[in-house]
Amino acid sequence: MARKKTPTLTDGELRLMEIIWERNEATVNEILEALPKDNPPAYNTVLTIMRILEKKGYVTHVKEGRAFVYRAVIDRNIARRKAVRHLMNNFFENSPGLLMQNIIEDERISTQDLERLKKMIEDIE
Repeated sequence: MARKKTPTLTDGELRLMEIIWERNEATVNEILEALPKDNPPAYNTVLTIMRILEKKGYVTHVKEGRAFVYRAVIDRNIARRKAVRHLMNNFFENSPGLLMQNIIEDERISTQDLERLKKMIEDIE
């Protein structure tokens, strides 16, 4: 049975996108070189993931010589927003308040982050 397609990034896709965002552009070989050397994926695996990312609209490519050079279409902040929206819609009844309540109750939030959140709330009010 084929896996369900997700509009957000899988862990493997995110790992490759981090390289693209850091470098602004990269070929499959450059991505492979940037990955940790312990247990690297095969060239074809990286190529397949890049094609999936292109279908999802996260990257585009141009041909330079024999290589495809991949560039991000969606920046990191937009990808984060998409992931949070997906999480909120699927796990928190589409409620930003329920999501924030869960984060505040279950995660250790630094005093600095709490102050920043308070200021953001005050600014909105």
